[in-house]
Amino acid sequence: MPRCLFLVFAAPMLSFASTAVAQTAPAAGPKPVSRADFIKKLDTGFAAVDTNHDGVWSKAEVDTSQARTVQQRLQAEFKQLDTNHDGQLSYQEFAAAAHVNVNADQILQKLDANHDGKVTADEFRAPQLANFAKIDANHDGVVTPDEVRKAMSGNK
Repeated sequence: MPRCLFLVFAAPMLSFASTAVAQTAPAAGPKPVSRADFIKKLDTGFAAVDTNHDGVWSKAEVDTSQARTVQQRLQAEFKQLDTNHDGQLSYQEFAAAAHVNVNADQILQKLDANHDGKVTADEFRAPQLANFAKIDANHDGVVTPDEVRKAMSGNK
């Protein structure tokens, strides 16, 4: 399932889960959710995408919903980056958020395995090849999507 489509499905569930958690006393843990309440929340999420209320999602409705979700996320991220709240991002605000404070010395220190002040192609490739080997669980020289999923989830 494409990531954006996943977001369309996941957004109503995340809001439902956060509402349930927010209404819960700290020591009590998450509140139980009835099947009926769960279906109601699913239907609300479905209806939010089905803007013409014909009971089906068209490609246009999904595209519009995805664009709206992305737009909302971008606006939220922009507001977070705009630390002086002037409606504009300065280079300093952008750089601070992008963590662009890495300098050449730090890069050399990280990659220059023999500490000669230079990074060879082998030194550059070594950490990435080590990561590739770690993900390639069956060591056949090919990383499959399943191996990537397992590595990302921490399962071996």
